[in-house]
Amino acid sequence: MGRRRLAISNKRLNGQVVVVTGGNTGIGKETAYQLTLREAKVYIGCRDQTRGGAAVKDILSLNPKANIKLLSLDLSSLTSVRKCVEELSGLETKVDILINNAGVRCPELQTVDGFEMQIGTNHLGHFLFTLHLIPLLKKAPAGRIVTVASALHNFGQIDLQNINLRNGAYHPFFSYAQSKLANVLFSRELAKRLRHSNINTYSLDPGVVNTDLNRHFDKSAPREGTGANDGPWLKRKLLITTYMGCQTTLYCALEDGLANESGFYYENCVRVDHMIPEVTDDKMAKRMVAYEFGTNVMNMRRKCKSERRLDGKVVVITGANTGIGKETALQLSLRGAK
Repeated sequence: MGRRRLAISNKRLNGQVVVVTGGNTGIGKETAYQLTLREAKVYIGCRDQTRGGAAVKDILSLNPKANIKLLSLDLSSLTSVRKCVEELSGLETKVDILINNAGVRCPELQTVDGFEMQIGTNHLGHFLFTLHLIPLLKKAPAGRIVTVASALHNFGQIDLQNINLRNGAYHPFFSYAQSKLANVLFSRELAKRLRHSNINTYSLDPGVVNTDLNRHFDKSAPREGTGANDGPWLKRKLLITTYMGCQTTLYCALEDGLANESGFYYENCVRVDHMIPEVTDDKMAKRMVAYEFGTNVMNMRRKCKSERRLDGKVVVITGANTGIGKETALQLSLRGAK
């Protein structure tokens, strides 16, 4: 597997706010812990509040001075994503670093919003979360968005006509690969759209890490005579620890030398310049983002909340025989206008 590199930056994060999704276990938990050692104020976003609370306690036991908070965040629910951003916006005036770390590998399941679970959680949830946090990131002196992808993006294909892989197209491996390719494409496209801002984006492969990411596929108990009892030993020998697995995340979050880089992909604390054609397909990246903005459930537009009545008022609307004008006329008539 080769020698693993460490993030060697000694940068302190006093006064900086960091948000880590999926910070209750694995790489995310270790990342959050390491950033508290650098004196950042860290929020971990977790679906399971019991496990999230336990993670906070664990980190405090290792670093009693840690400034770490728990947020409720279920990336498979777009409603939960919006509520989490609303809560965070009420607590902080800026976010310096966003680490999109959470991920899931699972059999064919569906999110509450009707998306295939892996693309819905690994990509679409983070897509919405990131876009909603951009205003807070813009208020930081230099914002960074770090997305934990995977080398398995190399096996991914984006099919916008069937992004949920229905009608027999589903396979858990290729679904996961698709979601990781989407992570890399989004990071790349976001860098282009934010090129005149104070925000940089990075995506990365953490390595093959010993975490519970595959918990949905692990057998509940070893079977006699199958060699399954060797599983833990093999994991220790073949997989890297969460400490080593979070190093490229820390590198992208902390390294001052990356201040002039944005939209790139990193492995083992090194930038990777030779990427597969699917990653450098800027037209697909634009189409993917346009698709996500165009999906009703991803709608970022605000609704008019006014309950004002217009009884006795006269309203004139030009071009009201169709489209927006027609709908505007209907909505105003419901409020009593002539």
